Amino acid sequence: MNKDKEDVQPNGKPARPLDAFDRKILRALTTDARLTYAEIGQVAGLSAPAVHERVKRLRASGVLKGTTTCLDGEAIGKPFLAFVQVDAEGWGKSERMMRLQKFPEVEEIHSVAGDTCVMMKVRCANAQAMEAFLAQLYMLPGVRSTRSYVVLSTYLERPIQAEVTQEWPPIPMPPE
Repeated sequence: MNKDKEDVQPNGKPARPLDAFDRKILRALTTDARLTYAEIGQVAGLSAPAVHERVKRLRASGVLKGTTTCLDGEAIGKPFLAFVQVDAEGWGKSERMMRLQKFPEVEEIHSVAGDTCVMMKVRCANAQAMEAFLAQLYMLPGVRSTRSYVVLSTYLERPIQAEVTQEWPPIPMPPE
């Protein structure tokens, strides 16, 4: 397999391999989705029409799912961030689990392996708002317990990256 290509098959659909140009386009879009095709072309080394065609293909294949806006939690009054593990009876992707999507505090829901069933990323105004959210969570049938991990500082928060690490093992860190 070519080092610059990797088969991507979203939702089981056959897809053409992503090449270095696609990855540069995706990196530019994750950095700033407002860039014009001409600006992305300068980064990727392609013409604006070529970038436009590639973006259309990336959307059609499901690699590029959409364009979103990143909000600052503190600026919108939701500086309290926590990860919540949920243990429940007979868990999995259930109707009661999908009800959690309706809470605006819930940013992510993941079914996980290990000593818990589900991991959620939850953002709200403060500890009291988190307590109220957890009270709502316990009202769902089958929820046995939760464990919450409150975030003190965030050092990195970013969208999915298109790049692939080419070198393994990782470059060693210099001694302190």
